[in-house]
Amino acid sequence: MEQSPSVVELELGMELVLSPERSVPVPARLSYGSHDPFAVHITFHLDTGTPVTWVFGRDLLVEGTFRPCGQGDVRIWPTRAGRRSLLCLALSSPAGDALLEAPLAAVAGWLERAHRLVPPGGELAALDMDHCLAELLA
Repeated sequence: MEQSPSVVELELGMELVLSPERSVPVPARLSYGSHDPFAVHITFHLDTGTPVTWVFGRDLLVEGTFRPCGQGDVRIWPTRAGRRSLLCLALSSPAGDALLEAPLAAVAGWLERAHRLVPPGGELAALDMDHCLAELLA
């Protein structure tokens, strides 16, 4: 996948947990860009043919790799399944609830790349405020 120097992406196989014994694979793409430095985007490619994208704070995803966090629509926590380290994402919307699992090491590696693009605490400096203001006033 081609990436611009201002965006880092990762194609990732996640699992939609249907019950303790059953899950189904869900291809997903993690995306982070310096144009929106506070947010991560996760796009799920479902059988419906229409991708579904969730957007939430990068800090929330980072914290969730270490300890349970979030409330309301997005909750994230690390866990283990046998020898595998997983990241759990519980998502709630008016359309329903979903519990997804992702390989923790892959997400953590992608977050490291996102931090090299825009270091934590450098989000405001990454924003092009003149461009944002021009778009608002146009």
